[in-house]
Amino acid sequence: MSSIKDSLLLGSLLQASPYQKILCVLLGLVTYLALTSSLRFQRRQTLHKKYSCYGTRQSMRRMTDQDAWAIQKTTMQTEFPFIVLKSLQFALFRTYGIPTISTLLLKTSQLSDSTTSFKRYADTGTLIGEFMAFDPRSERAQTAIARTNFLHKGYRASGKILEADMLYTLSLFALEPIRFVKQFEWREMTEMERCAIGTYWKSLGDALGISYDPLPSGNTGFQDGINWLEEIGAWSEQYEVQHMKPHPRNKDIAEKTIDVLVYNLPNFLKPLGTYLVSYLMGDRLRTAMMMDKPPVFFGGMLALIFKLRQLYLRYLSLPRPNFMRLDVFTDKPNKYGRNWVLMYDGAPFYVQPTIWNRWGPMAWFKWSLGQPLPGDDGDKYYPQGYHTHDLGPKYFEGKGYKELEDFKEALRQQRMGQCPFL
Repeated sequence: MSSIKDSLLLGSLLQASPYQKILCVLLGLVTYLALTSSLRFQRRQTLHKKYSCYGTRQSMRRMTDQDAWAIQKTTMQTEFPFIVLKSLQFALFRTYGIPTISTLLLKTSQLSDSTTSFKRYADTGTLIGEFMAFDPRSERAQTAIARTNFLHKGYRASGKILEADMLYTLSLFALEPIRFVKQFEWREMTEMERCAIGTYWKSLGDALGISYDPLPSGNTGFQDGINWLEEIGAWSEQYEVQHMKPHPRNKDIAEKTIDVLVYNLPNFLKPLGTYLVSYLMGDRLRTAMMMDKPPVFFGGMLALIFKLRQLYLRYLSLPRPNFMRLDVFTDKPNKYGRNWVLMYDGAPFYVQPTIWNRWGPMAWFKWSLGQPLPGDDGDKYYPQGYHTHDLGPKYFEGKGYKELEDFKEALRQQRMGQCPFL
């Protein structure tokens, strides 16, 4: 019966006048726009309703690290996944505009040598991703933080890593997502979302033993995540003014890193990819890295593309459903007791060599570019996955387990999802 009705309806539409057809199209468009308008802010409203206990600035002082992590994860996975991911990549890239940081990286050869730069990029992203993707109280998050502490311990003790550079790096991971979202996304982050980011990264700084003494409230205590963001933002800006200066080592590191960032582009498009990176840098970082400004026409085209993307997402795109959320890692260890990375930008480190990953559309694209696929070259790209406690330069594999357990024990005592301001 329903098929007969459908046939009659289709016949009526085919026999309709041009005016009636246009009217139907307009009616469908208006209906879709109304649906988009009604659903576009639904996730934001749901998030604020769920965490209504943080509805005022005064109540945000009590925001827990656990809640801050959950709010931040929602913005990362479903609200602004693409831009937030790029902002975090760029946060790391921005640190290379400080000569003391770029000099150390060149000395350790982790980015100066193409044979190690892709693994270094993968390891850094995996460590940061592990403690952002998983509950602050979880074994995975605490292991990632402990491993990060171990990898930095010797360099910090010897003064090769400056404590001010640690604070500056931390500031960028908190500030860049907010800045990128404000500049490129369909809406800005709300005060509660910004407070969550400030609360989470303040707590992480505590876990990494980073001193807040240079900040005005570093010794007396911060009011909340917003206050922390304001103070570290002002300090970070001044730090860049004083220390982000042109230097050949900055340029060397920039060139190696851009090779990673444009890795997936065909050779004839890589110059355009470099223009895009240069465009996103801004004048200060571009000057420090001694890079050319992109052509005016190209910069204008990029600005137009980002603006059209904003308008499309705001008025024409339905919200990203939860099943399409951005997941970067497998949730549970595999049969080797390791974890896999589910997406990658550079070389296929820690990616499972499934049939899809080796024969799917993306695999054919990478094959056409002459790039390695998951499972190629034996164990070179760790196709069995990664142990978090072994991430980092190869000469640190199998080392630091005792220190790692000591760090984790301290985290179990000090960082169990509580509020970092009380």
